[in-house]
Amino acid sequence: MTDMRAPPAPGTRLTKWLVSGPPLLFLLLLVAAPGVITMLASFRYPGEFGGLAPLVAADPQTLQGMTLETYQFFFSDFIYTEVFIKSLFMALATTLICLVMAYPLAMLIAHSPKKNRNLMVLLVVLPFTSNFLIGIYAWMIILGPQSALSQMLNGVLGAFGFAPVHLLFSPFAVLVALVYVHLPFMTLPLYTNLEKQEPALLDAAQDLGANAWQRFWRVTFPLSQPGIFAGSALVFIPVLGMFAIPELLGGTGDMLVGNLIKDQFLGTRDWPFGSTLSILLTVTVLLIVWLAAKLAERGGRYA
Repeated sequence: MTDMRAPPAPGTRLTKWLVSGPPLLFLLLLVAAPGVITMLASFRYPGEFGGLAPLVAADPQTLQGMTLETYQFFFSDFIYTEVFIKSLFMALATTLICLVMAYPLAMLIAHSPKKNRNLMVLLVVLPFTSNFLIGIYAWMIILGPQSALSQMLNGVLGAFGFAPVHLLFSPFAVLVALVYVHLPFMTLPLYTNLEKQEPALLDAAQDLGANAWQRFWRVTFPLSQPGIFAGSALVFIPVLGMFAIPELLGGTGDMLVGNLIKDQFLGTRDWPFGSTLSILLTVTVLLIVWLAAKLAERGGRYA
């Protein structure tokens, strides 16, 4: 069929470029350009005193161009692959816990009277109003060895003959703080999705004889899948690159890939290997985003 639509007027085209040009330029300069620089740095040699070695050295015998050594080094030493796998498991655990906690909370907000919804949403996003580090330091106090929680827990364990446990500087402390920080990112997309669902569908299912569980599992849950996938992506992806929480609450023995990248740039100053880790993390995130988009597209067919 021939497209009968008239071409846009020159003034309309200019207006579109004036509106979309600044954000496109912003993305090009501050997102795409650093990504290209990081990719190029991952194929370079490290400098003698850190950083990057010059592409053309004064002595032709020591010419140092591009190399795949950092990628070969990553895949030859399982310790780095293990850090990636541990980071993926931590991100997956955080996402699942956030989903289990956020779903009933989002349903509660969506089914509340309209006059109360804005207040409840404000309470969900309330942690964002304070500084991120203040919240983390608060968890350091709550989980510290002298806190009421630790003393009560160890008192109960001691009564049953178990050894005391240390909540702070453990994977448990990291997981608690990650859930605390990212729970709103799961709650808000779910709430938005559940609020838009048509109540008449549940009434129709009830008229057909469905009980409460069947109405949830056959109607509400399938319709909420786009919100689940959007919230999961918003939680899973930032957790993969998080380094502040593992460093403050996990101690020295709980390194995730975000800490590893930071150490390569600021500690050992091995910029090529740090760039390689960043590129591999970006590729992993892109694969996850692609998979989440496919799942959301499939889930959207039910909506």
